[in-house]
Amino acid sequence: MLATAIQPRVMEFIPQALDSAPRLHLLVVDADAAVRSACAEIAFGLGYAVENTGDFDQARSLLRGRAVDILLVNLPFGNARALELIAEVKLLYPQLSIIAMTASGTVNAAVEAMRSGASDYLTKPFAVDELSSVLERAAAGLTTDIAARQLRERLRLSQGLGAMIGRSAEMEKIYRILSKVALSTHPVLILGESGTGKELVARTIHAYGPNASKPFLPVDCGSLVPTLMESELFGYVKGAFTGANRSKDGLLVSAADGTVFLDEIGELSLDLQVKLLRALQEKEVRPVGATHRVPVRARVVAATNRDLAAMVEKGAFRKDLFYRLNVVNLRLPALRNRREDIPLLAAHFLNRISREHGAKFTLSDEVLRTMMRHDWPGNVRELENAIERACALSSGPVLHLGDLPTQLQQEGLAAHRATVSRNGTDGALDLPTVQTLAEMEREAILGAIRTLNGDKLQAAKLLGIGKTTLYRKLKEYGIADPMQDE
Repeated sequence: MLATAIQPRVMEFIPQALDSAPRLHLLVVDADAAVRSACAEIAFGLGYAVENTGDFDQARSLLRGRAVDILLVNLPFGNARALELIAEVKLLYPQLSIIAMTASGTVNAAVEAMRSGASDYLTKPFAVDELSSVLERAAAGLTTDIAARQLRERLRLSQGLGAMIGRSAEMEKIYRILSKVALSTHPVLILGESGTGKELVARTIHAYGPNASKPFLPVDCGSLVPTLMESELFGYVKGAFTGANRSKDGLLVSAADGTVFLDEIGELSLDLQVKLLRALQEKEVRPVGATHRVPVRARVVAATNRDLAAMVEKGAFRKDLFYRLNVVNLRLPALRNRREDIPLLAAHFLNRISREHGAKFTLSDEVLRTMMRHDWPGNVRELENAIERACALSSGPVLHLGDLPTQLQQEGLAAHRATVSRNGTDGALDLPTVQTLAEMEREAILGAIRTLNGDKLQAAKLLGIGKTTLYRKLKEYGIADPMQDE
C-alpha cells in the first residue's frame, strides 16, 4: 500500500525533474507530508514535474504562478474548502484535470467532488499501481483534449476540415464532433441524403485519426450479391468455392489498424448483418470455408442514406447491429439547409477545374443567385456536376445562366421574370439569356477582330483560341471580311 512514512529524499529529485522538462506538471495538495512525498515520488517516476503543498491558499498561488496540468487534491472529511478549491479551479482553469483523494468511508465526498468538477478520484489507502493508473488516465485525457483543441483551432482558421468545405453553423457542429471522433477508434455511423459527402467525412475521420498512415478501404454494401460480399468482407480460404485458387484476406483483416468504410450499410443482407455483428463484438472473423478465426483490428465507419431506425422497426435491419455501429452518430446536413456554404463550395470546385484545365472560371451574379435559390436535391454532388457542366459548355471565363443544366436555367429565368414583373415591365423583353451560345460566340469573335482593326492573329490570342479555329469559325459564319458591315 501507499507508504505513510515521510520520505525527504523524494523532494530532492524534484528540481532535477523540472530541469528535464517532463511532459506534464502535477500539483499535489494534501496536509499529510508523507502522502505528498510518496505521491510525488510515484509521479516523478512516471515523468511528471511535481510540486506539493498542504495549504489551500498556497495551492491557489501555485496555480496562478505556473501552468499545472493535473491537480491531485485530498478531501478531508467535512472540509468544504477542498470542494471550493475544486470548483474554483474548474472555473478558472477548465482544461486542468482534477483527481480527488478521499479517506476510506467518505465516498459521498468523492461524489460531491466529481459534481464540483473532479474528473477522477482515489480512495485512501491506495496502492502504487492505482495512483499510476489514475495519473495515466488523466494524461491520456489531456492529450486527447489538447489534440482536439488544436484541431478545432485549425478549423476556426480555415474554411473547412481537410477536403470538407463549409463554415455554416451546421458544418461547425460536424467539425466539433469530428475533432473528437477522429482521435478515437470507436465505430461511427454517418447518416445523410445522397450526395452530402458521407464518404468524404469517413475519409476525413481516418485522415485525422491516430492511424492515418494505415489503409482506408471503402466497400459499397449494395454493389455485390451476398455471397460475394461475404468473401469481400471476411475473406476466404483456398478451395472454399469454385475459382478460389488461393486464400484471400477480407477487408476487415487486410485493413489491419486502418479503417473499413461500409457505404450503404442498409443494403446489407440480414445474414451478413449477423456475421458483421459477431465480427465487431468478438474482434475476429471466420473466412469463408475456414475452420479457424482471424483477429480484426480495423476501425469500422458505416454510412447510409436510409432510415435505419425505421428499418429496425420493420425487421429489415438488426437492432443489435444498429446499436453496435451507432456508437457515434453523425447526421450530415442537406445542402439546402446550409445555403451559405454554396459560394465556398462553388469556388472550391471552380478552382479545381481551373487547375485541371488551365483556364480560369468565375460565376456571373445571375448564376450565383440561381444557385443560392435552388434546393439541390442531389446536394453537393449535384452542385459539383452542375459546375463541371457549365465549365465544359462555357465559351468564356464567366459562367452564365445558359451554361447551367436546364432545370437551373428555367428556375433562373422564372426568378428573373418575377423580379421584372414586380418592377412593372415585361420580363420576356429584357431577358439577356434569349441569345444563344452560338450567337454570343459569333459576336465575341467579330467584336474582337473589329476592336483590333482586323488583326485576326491578335484577336485569336485575345480570345484564347487558335488561329485555325478562328478562321474555321469565320468560314462557318460565311464572313470573308469581318471589317465590312454585314
